[in-house]
Amino acid sequence: MINSPRYDDDIVHFGFVLGANMSYLSIRPIPGFQKIVWDSTYLPDILPTPAGGARVLSIESVPSPGFVISIVSDLRLGPLFNLRFIPSLSFGDRDLVYTVLVYNKTDTTLMTITKKVPSTYINFPLEIKYKALRYNNFRPYLLAGAQYSLDLASQAKKREQRNRDQKIVKFNANDVYVEAGVGFDFYNEWFKLGIELKMMYGLMDVLKREHNIYTDPIQKLNSKIFQLSFTFE
Repeated sequence: MINSPRYDDDIVHFGFVLGANMSYLSIRPIPGFQKIVWDSTYLPDILPTPAGGARVLSIESVPSPGFVISIVSDLRLGPLFNLRFIPSLSFGDRDLVYTVLVYNKTDTTLMTITKKVPSTYINFPLEIKYKALRYNNFRPYLLAGAQYSLDLASQAKKREQRNRDQKIVKFNANDVYVEAGVGFDFYNEWFKLGIELKMMYGLMDVLKREHNIYTDPIQKLNSKIFQLSFTFE
């Protein structure tokens, strides 16, 4: 039985998206950062203040799961192409993990310091969807596009107030992503269900540098997001 046989003949469709994401950070440190000894002015929350400064041995990103909700506006451009505008609200945390060697007066201490960076994004993606020919109630597709994102929690003052004894790492609010993905549409009697996996890569350096050991060893920091979505149209 063929469900909704004339569904794709409509010019415009609307719907909503529920999804889960994993947010990563692509870190490019400055050359030779492991050899630099940072003095006490760059160590805002390492107490007691090391007499001989500290070195950063490694910087890693640990992803955390998040979720996204979106509204879909879909415009039919032809038998195989659609233009999609999908404004969304997404949430996710990322951890920056630093391995730091601290030089005390008489010895050295190896420390692992984690800086959590929560994010709340308003996203404005514009995508081109290329659809294969429909087979019964199934249709695969590819998509590509660009997205502007505004991070509402990047420099939240409440986060600073809660962590007065610790230095927080801040991100710039604006970013632009390129995105690509693959999905599958399933035609039901009353609606179309889409299952989609896509990757988004940020083009802008999002790190706000504040002259400390957590920001200055990093030359460039880009966001990278993997998202699994369920679309109801």
